[in-house]
Amino acid sequence: MSDVSLINLRDYLYSVLSKNNMLWLATQLTQYAEQSDDLKPYTMEEIDIMLDEAEHDLDAGVYLTNDDVFRRNHDEVVA
Repeated sequence: MSDVSLINLRDYLYSVLSKNNMLWLATQLTQYAEQSDDLKPYTMEEIDIMLDEAEHDLDAGVYLTNDDVFRRNHDEVVA
């Protein structure tokens, strides 16, 4: 899943979940992640690649404003 998709998902969850629901979900996700065998930290090379890609996208004008993210999330929920 791309960073933009994750950010959109996060922002959507912020807009629809109560604080109690967010805490419950965070606990569930943390427990799942701690049990996962494939959880590993990024290497510096992977981080450099992600930063280079993000900088390239920004220079190319490929980014979403806060309003764009809100509109996209709203359209997906309403559709």
